[in-house]
Amino acid sequence: MERSSKRMDCCLALAVLLAAFFNVPQTHAQQPQVSITELAPGLFVHVGAIALMTRENEGAIANIGFVVGNDAVAVVDTGGSVREGRELLAAIRARTDKPIRYVINTHGHPDHVFGNAAFLGKGTAFVGHKNLPQALAARGPFYLDAFRKIMGDGLIDDVRIVPPTLLVEGSLRLDLGGRTLVLQAWPAAHSDSDLSVLDETTKTLFAGDLVFLDHIPVMDGSVRGWLRIMDDLAKQPAERVVPGHGPVSQWPTALAGERRYLETLAADVRTLIKRGAPIGVAADTAAASERSRWQLFDDYNARNATAAFSEIEWE
Repeated sequence: MERSSKRMDCCLALAVLLAAFFNVPQTHAQQPQVSITELAPGLFVHVGAIALMTRENEGAIANIGFVVGNDAVAVVDTGGSVREGRELLAAIRARTDKPIRYVINTHGHPDHVFGNAAFLGKGTAFVGHKNLPQALAARGPFYLDAFRKIMGDGLIDDVRIVPPTLLVEGSLRLDLGGRTLVLQAWPAAHSDSDLSVLDETTKTLFAGDLVFLDHIPVMDGSVRGWLRIMDDLAKQPAERVVPGHGPVSQWPTALAGERRYLETLAADVRTLIKRGAPIGVAADTAAASERSRWQLFDDYNARNATAAFSEIEWE
């Protein structure tokens, strides 16, 4: 119980730190529009900016998309604001009038779920990891308060914390009519509620934040758990991956940079712990050799190192 309490305290502290990173001067929004690319027949993706969530970008920093089957549509993540969610909905309706049967959330972070309310009241089932309802209940109010300060009332007033009604434990197959999506729930890695989505027809994997490219990986779950699932994740029968952040890439070679970063982070932290170094030294120095390889390194590496230190010191 003591370890669980310390981990919860650490998670809250990291969330506060995350919000601090996002706390930028607020000016008038630029009204970005969601640009959609058809990667393969019936599979559409918006590649988000590699940036922090701000009022200017309306939180549109995550990769989101949708898949169209013969009978229905499934959405994979909805973006960082209801405005972005509505733009995604409009993009869907510009291409098909088929019912949106599922909204799948790959995990519970704001840049992936704050657009959910745009899809309420349409007979749509919300789908997520079995741990996602608890994660949203525990953190949702904090997320709303923190991002209201960052993004302003106009973008946050419409946001609703929408828990999934269809929970995934292990794997689940969703039929869109002649097109099957395979959902896989993962142990704690990037977060404690990570879900991947494989479109069997095009062999495209929506990995959520289990995969980062260019954007430094962000750890909110377990560095050891993330490394443990790497081999199983690489075995997903895909040819391309839509990461949570960064460009669409070939699979599984897209995992190489992330694996190297996490291995370096864990090894550096273990070395520092063995030397008796304090957590502040880990925050300043762990994985420093990776700085030139990642965007937003200075925004996230310190919190990654702090979380890894708090986890690994229990070994």
